[in-house]
Amino acid sequence: MTGISTSKIFHHHRRPSWPLNEFVHKPTLAMLESDPGAPPKLAWRRKLNQNAGFLKEFSVTFWEAMRMLGLGLRLWTYVRSERAQGRVPPIDPYTKGSTRPSACHGVPVGGMGGGSIGRGFRGEFRRWQLLPGVCEEAPQLANQFSVFITRENHYGGKKQIASVLSPGKPADFEEKEDDVGISNWDWKLDGQHSTYHALFPRAWTIYDGEPDPDLRISCRQVSPFIPHNYKESSYPTCVFAYTLVNAGKETAKVNLMFSWANSIGGDSGFSGGHFNEPFEEDDGVSGVRLHHKTKGNPPVTYAIAARQTPGVTVSVCPNFSLTDKGGDYTAKDLWLEMKQSRGFTRTNLLRPLIASHKGEEIGAAVAANVVIPPGEKRNVVFSLAWDAPAVKFMKGRSYHRRYTQFYGTSGNAASKIAHDALLSYRKWEMDIEAWQRPILRDENLPEWYRITLFNELYYLVAGGTVWTDGNPSLEGKGLLSAPGSPESLLSGGEVSETNSDDDSVYGMSRGLGDLKSQSFGRDRSAGMNETSGERSFRYVGVSDYSDGLSFSPERTNNSDTKYEEGTEMGVKTDDTSAGILRAIKAQFPQDKSGNLQFPAGGVSLLQDGEENIGQFLYLEGVEYVMWNTYDVHFYASFALLSLFPKLELAIQRDFAAACLSHRGEKVKFLAEGQWGMKKVFGSVPHDLGTHDPWVEVNAYNIHDTSKWKDLNTKFVLQVYRDVVATGDKNFARSCWPAVFAAMAYMDQFDRDRDGLIENDGFPDQTYDTWSVHGVSAYCGGLWIAALQAAASMAEICEDPKAAEYFRTKFNQARDVYEKKLWNGTYFSYDSGTASNSNSIQTDQLAGQWYAWASGLPPLFDDFKARSSLKKVYDYNVMKVKGGRMGAVNGMRPDGRVDDTCMQSREIWTGVTYAAAAAMIHEGMVDQAFTTAEGIFIGGWSDYGYWFQTPEAWDMDGAYRSLTYMRPLAIWAMQWALYPPKLMRARSVGGQNGSPISPPSHLRDFVWKSGVHMNEVYPV
Repeated sequence: MTGISTSKIFHHHRRPSWPLNEFVHKPTLAMLESDPGAPPKLAWRRKLNQNAGFLKEFSVTFWEAMRMLGLGLRLWTYVRSERAQGRVPPIDPYTKGSTRPSACHGVPVGGMGGGSIGRGFRGEFRRWQLLPGVCEEAPQLANQFSVFITRENHYGGKKQIASVLSPGKPADFEEKEDDVGISNWDWKLDGQHSTYHALFPRAWTIYDGEPDPDLRISCRQVSPFIPHNYKESSYPTCVFAYTLVNAGKETAKVNLMFSWANSIGGDSGFSGGHFNEPFEEDDGVSGVRLHHKTKGNPPVTYAIAARQTPGVTVSVCPNFSLTDKGGDYTAKDLWLEMKQSRGFTRTNLLRPLIASHKGEEIGAAVAANVVIPPGEKRNVVFSLAWDAPAVKFMKGRSYHRRYTQFYGTSGNAASKIAHDALLSYRKWEMDIEAWQRPILRDENLPEWYRITLFNELYYLVAGGTVWTDGNPSLEGKGLLSAPGSPESLLSGGEVSETNSDDDSVYGMSRGLGDLKSQSFGRDRSAGMNETSGERSFRYVGVSDYSDGLSFSPERTNNSDTKYEEGTEMGVKTDDTSAGILRAIKAQFPQDKSGNLQFPAGGVSLLQDGEENIGQFLYLEGVEYVMWNTYDVHFYASFALLSLFPKLELAIQRDFAAACLSHRGEKVKFLAEGQWGMKKVFGSVPHDLGTHDPWVEVNAYNIHDTSKWKDLNTKFVLQVYRDVVATGDKNFARSCWPAVFAAMAYMDQFDRDRDGLIENDGFPDQTYDTWSVHGVSAYCGGLWIAALQAAASMAEICEDPKAAEYFRTKFNQARDVYEKKLWNGTYFSYDSGTASNSNSIQTDQLAGQWYAWASGLPPLFDDFKARSSLKKVYDYNVMKVKGGRMGAVNGMRPDGRVDDTCMQSREIWTGVTYAAAAAMIHEGMVDQAFTTAEGIFIGGWSDYGYWFQTPEAWDMDGAYRSLTYMRPLAIWAMQWALYPPKLMRARSVGGQNGSPISPPSHLRDFVWKSGVHMNEVYPV
C-alpha cells in the first residue's frame, strides 16, 4: 500500500474513537503486554454491562400506506401462499421473529460459506445461520464459557469463585423449585469491569478483575477470514484463546469450561434424535462431537475441543440434560461437579450414548484445568467447529460446501476441523495482522474509518453465505436452458421478423448486428471442464454476427397505444430477446439433436486449465432472502474484489450464464398485479433465486425486473471493472457474449433513438418505490458509463467494430444526458415534469463513480462532477442533522427532504459509502469522510446497529432491513483512496492489456504535493 504523503489531508475528527486506556486499566494492559491476549489499540469497544436496548423499526406514512395498499394486499396473499407450502418467502414484512432486534451483536464466528453463528458483545451465541436462508436470532443460553477458581492461603483458608462469563442472569429464566437447567448456574459477573473489543475477524473480551478481583482474563476469538486464502477461509470453525494472569498473592487453581447445546438455533434442540460422543485427536486434542438431526435437511455435527499441553489438563462431559425430561445427569449436576472438583471425572465417559427424546435438550462440555502461581500467566485454547457438508435448498437441490474439498463429505470431519484450528490459529492471526497492519497504521485515515472498514466485513460471514465446491448438484445438473430455454424463443414462428435493412434501428447505420466479432466464436468441440464435469465453452477465432440488426422489433412512440401484457412502450421484451438470440445463435454449440447448448451456470464458462474455486452466494439481507441480489452487489462487490477476487469473478460468471438463460413461465408481479415472464433472455436477473439458486433465478417479484434500467448496465460495469482489476482475459472472453447481449437488450429502452435510455414512470431500478420519468440521472449515468466500459472491453476482447460502435454511442448518449439533466449546478433527478424531477439525488453520479473506479476517463468534466458532489454534500449530507446521519437519498432544492416516497426520504448506508467513494475520486477527501462518518455515528454509535448494519434508516434513525449487503460499499472508499493498477484497453490509454498506473488526478496532485484539497478547490 502506498501511504498518503501528508497528514494535512484528514484533519477532522482526529480524536480517538475508543481510547483503549479508558476501557482497560493500565496495569492489566501491562500484564498482557506483548501477548496476543492484549486488545488492539484500534477496535470497536463496549463494556459488558452496557444495555443492549431494543431497536426501533421504520414505519410508512399514511399516504405512503395508501399508495402501497394494493401491493400490500397482494404481498400478504403471496406470503400466506408460500408459508402454506412450507417455503420462506423472499420478502415477508408480516412475520416477525420471536426475538425482538436489539443492539446486542458482535463479531460472528466461522469462516465464509460453511454456515455461521453470531455472537453478541456480551458473549452469547445467537443469529444461527447453519441452514441456507434461515436465520434464528435468539441466543442459546447454554452455550457459555464459565470459570471456577480456587485459592488457598497460608492459613489453610479456601476461597472459591464460580461464574458464567456473561453479565447478569438472563431475565427469561423461569424460577422453579425443581428446575435442573442452567438457571442453577452461577451468573455472578457484573460486567462493569469487563470490556469487549471488536476488529473483525477477531474479538477480545477482557475480564479486568471480575469475577475474581485478582485474576485477569482475556478471551480472544479468532475465525479464519484470511484474504486471498481460498482454503482455510472456508473452514466452519473458530478458536477461543484464553490468557489468564494471576495478580494475587495466592496460587490460583482455575478451571475454564466451554459448554454447548445440541441445537442449531430456535427450538431445534427439542426435536429429539440427537446424540453426543467424546473424541480424541492427535496432538493432545480432545473434546465432544454433538450430532444433530435436522428436519428435512442434512445433519449437522459440532465439535467442541481443547488441547492438552504441559500445565493444561483437559476433561470432557459428553452429555448432560438441559431439561427435567432428560437423563440422570443434568445441567445442575454438571455445575455442582465443576465447583467441587478440578474437572470432569471419568464417570462421565462411561455413560451410554443415547439419543435425546423429543422434548429433551442435551448439551456437552469441555473443561481445561490450570494452576497459576502468583504473578504468572497461563494460556488455554478452545475450538468450536461444525460439519454440514451438504447444503440443501428449499426445493431439494443440494451441493457440497467448499471446505469438503479438504475434509471430505462424510459428515464426520468436525473433530478434525476443530483439531486443525487449535494447531493453526496462530498462523491465521499472523496472516490477519499482516493484512490489517498497513491500514491500521495509516495515520492519514480517521480512526473510526480504519475500524469500521474491517468490521463491516462481518457480512461476508453473517450474510447467510454459501460457498460450494463448484461441482453440479448432488441430484444432477440444473439446466438453466430447460424447459423454457432461450431456444424456445425461436420456435413456432411466434416472434415477428424485423427489417434488417432499417438503418435507424440503433440510431445509426446497422448497429450491433452488422459487426464482425473476433471473440464471439465458440469451439463446438469444446470438452468437459475437468474440475466440474460440466461442458465448458471455448471462445476462439473470428465469427460473423447475423447480417444486419435483426433483433430490435419495430416500435411505436404513440403514447395512447394500449400495450399488450409483457410489453414496454409497445416493445415486447420477448421479441427483443428473440432478435438478440437470432443475432448470436450461431455462436452457441449444439447437442447431438441440434439443440442449442447454453451455459448451465458460471462454472461452465471456465476454460480448460482454469481453477474452479466454487460458487458463492450471500443474501441481500437476512430479511430479504434472495441470493446475490445484483443491484445491491453492485455496491458491495468492492469488498470481494479487494479481498477474494476469485469469488467475485465466480459471481460474475454466474450472472453471465443467467443473462443468457430464459424461463418463460408466468409470474405475477405484485406492485401492479400484472403477469410476466420469470426470466427473459438478455436481461440480467435481479438475483440468483431463493429456493433453487442458479436454476430458478429472479425470486424478487415486486416488479418485473426484465424492465429495470440498472441491472444490465451494472453487469457490464462490474464485469469490465473486474477484468481490468484482475487482468484476466479468459474471464473477459467468457463474459463477452453476455455483455454484448445485455447491452443489445437495453437498446429497446431508447424510445426516441437519441442514444440514451429512458425510464418508464415506475420504480424500474434499485430504488424500487421511487418512480422515475424519462431520462434519469441514476440510470442514464449508468448507461453511458456502461457504453464506455463495453467499448473498452470490446478492445480487450479484440472486437474493434463493437468497440467503435459503443464508443460512438457513448459520445451521442453523453451529450443528450448533459443537455437534458444538467441544470448548471447538478444533474436533476429525471427529465420529467413531476414535482420531484429536479430533486438532488445522492446517487446521481453512480456511473461516474464506476468509471473512475475502473480507470476509465470520467464521463463529465471536473466542474460538473465536483459541483454535483458539492451539492450532494451541502444538501443531502449537511442539511440532515449537520452530517451526523449520512446522506439522505433525495433532497429538494429548497433544502427540504424529498418525501415523494419512503425511499426518497431514507438514508441508505451503502449509498452513503458509495457517494463518499465518488467524492474521494473527485478529490473531495474531507467531505467524503464527513459524509461516511454519519453512518459510523448513526450505525456504530448512536442507534445500535453494530454488526447488523441496515439498508436504511429514516430521519429518526429507525431502521429498515437489518443485516444488509450494501454497506460493504465502504470498501469502495478504500478502492478510491488506494486504486490498484489496472489493465487497460488501447481505447482508454496505454498498450493493450498492459498494467498502468491510475490516471493523473487532482487527488494525486494533492497527495503527492502535500497541498490540502481545500487550498486547491474551495468547497
